[in-house]
Amino acid sequence: MKLHKSRSWVLGYEGVGFGMIIVFSWLREFTRLGPLLYGGESHERSWRDPAIETLLIMAVWGVVFIFTNRLLGHVVYLEGFLRVCSWCRKIGYKDTWIPLEEYFRRGFHVGTTHGVCPECFEKLKEETSQFRRKDLEP
Repeated sequence: MKLHKSRSWVLGYEGVGFGMIIVFSWLREFTRLGPLLYGGESHERSWRDPAIETLLIMAVWGVVFIFTNRLLGHVVYLEGFLRVCSWCRKIGYKDTWIPLEEYFRRGFHVGTTHGVCPECFEKLKEETSQFRRKDLEP
């Protein structure tokens, strides 16, 4: 899931939704839509009531926008983690589990080669010398 790119779309749809609520608030006030939908008598038209509603809706949208933005930021952060099998050390890539070398090839188009790090080299030397000592003992 590429949430990082769709983050702005989510926030945009949220803004459009709140904008539509504001438009319907004004339409209800200046058309006969309110009495038709909610019943009752039509009242004197003024700009004050929908303006106050608009300010309240925008305040709620501001709070929702801030929390949605923070939530999506956390999700994007968590998606950045690499899933590694704790048993076999394979990498979770898309919907499959593949070896590390295959992950680098598929995900980054990078070939790999093998070597031995200094710590492992020292361990290997120690194990080899212990094996040779055991082999030489009578």
